[in-house]
Formats: sequence, structure tokens, C-alpha cells
Amino acid sequence: MDIISSIILGLVEGLTEFLPISSTGHLMITSKLLGLEPSSFLTSFEIGIQSGAIVAIIIYYFKKIFSSKTLFWKVAFGFLPTGVLGLALYKVVKTYLLESLVVVGWALIVGGIIIILVEKFHKPAEETKEVEEISYKQSFLLGLYQVLAMIPGVSRSGATIMGGLLSGISRRQIVEFSFLLAIPTILGATAFDLLKTGVSFSQSEVWLFLIGTAVSGITAWFAIKLLLKFISNHSFEIFGWYRIVVGSLILLFL
Repeated sequence: MDIISSIILGLVEGLTEFLPISSTGHLMITSKLLGLEPSSFLTSFEIGIQSGAIVAIIIYYFKKIFSSKTLFWKVAFGFLPTGVLGLALYKVVKTYLLESLVVVGWALIVGGIIIILVEKFHKPAEETKEVEEISYKQSFLLGLYQVLAMIPGVSRSGATIMGGLLSGISRRQIVEFSFLLAIPTILGATAFDLLKTGVSFSQSEVWLFLIGTAVSGITAWFAIKLLLKFISNHSFEIFGWYRIVVGSLILLFL
């Protein structure tokens, strides 16, 4: 990997992390198109640069995060399913699933169909509620939906957003909660992975990691603002069709 590849992957991560299209899947596709050879460092890089997007979320929602203890504990409660199962299935996910573009392709297609169906048939909730009004029960349920994102191509935000809509949570509420739930989820995954592999990074790999993370964070900041503006007037159906097209291309050509 070189600096250009690091920057490109950072851009892809920042743009896709909070959209229901799977940032992990897009990173795997981009790595393939860039001709990058699979390696322990590349997998750790793809996991770790997500922390840049999380820094953007923390800055964007800093006041809300640290002014509401109730919201803090609801996010922590929602993280429990992912935290427990993530530790238990870490080796399986990193060794097998994160190397399979076939899994990504099918996950994108199936997830796209689900998004289209949910958008067509779910009952819209009242949009005036704030994210703090999500209950502890709903928080835990959303955490269970997020567990599905351990399968590359499913999309962490996609699973939580669609699960939230099916649970009667408003569009803005669930999008914002998905943002906040990403903080412990991704920081935890990054920290755990670096504990496992970080000591083996060379000096040049450390620099590539830092560059990709910085680019990811800057790009994610603008992506967050655009997504919040987008959902005020649009549904997620377009992302469903996008997933189906990309997933089909992966299965046909990659």
C-alpha cells in the first residue's frame, strides 16, 4: 500500500461509514480495484480507519453526548450485544468473512431488497421526537440489529436504521442514534484489533494508517451533514437500489 491508496481508502470510508451501503464492503471492493494484496495489515487498516469517522461524530455531537447522562447510558446499553458477540466472533469474522467478496456481494443485494421493502411498507413514526427519547428496550434491540453488520456488506448503519424504522422509531431519531452507537462499536473494534496486531506495524504502515484515518475523519464530517439534510426530504430507497446494482456487479466481475 502507498500514500495514494491510503488516501483513497480514507475517502471511501468517510463517505460510506454512515450510509446504509456498508463501508467495510466498499473498502474491500476498493482494495481489490487498487490491486492491494490481502494481508493482516490491510484488514487492520480497513477496521482502524473507521475511528476517523468516529472522531467526526464525537466532535459533531460533543454537546449532546456529554450533556445527557441518560443518552450516554442508552448508547452503552445498545452496545452490549455487539460488544459481547464481537469479542466471541472476532477471529471468525477477520479470518474468513473479511476476505470474501462473494459474501459482500450477496449481503449488498439482500440488504438492498430489505431496505426497499421496509421503506415501502413500514409505518412512518412522528418526526418531532428527539434521539434522547429512545427507550432502553429500543436501544438494546437496535444493538441486536447492529450485530448483523459483522457480516461484511450488511452495513452497520443500514441494519440499525432499518431495524429502527421497523420498531416505530422516527427517521431522524434512528439516524442520530446510529451515529452515536457507532462510537463505542467502532472504537472498541479498532482498539481490540490494534491490541492484537498493532505491535506488528512498521513505521511506514503507522504513517499510512494515520493518513487514512485523518482523511476518513474529514470526509465523514461533511458526509454527516449531507445525510442529515438528505433524510429530511428523502427515503433510503435509493440506497437499496444502489446496493443491488453494486452487489450484482461484484458477483459478475469481482
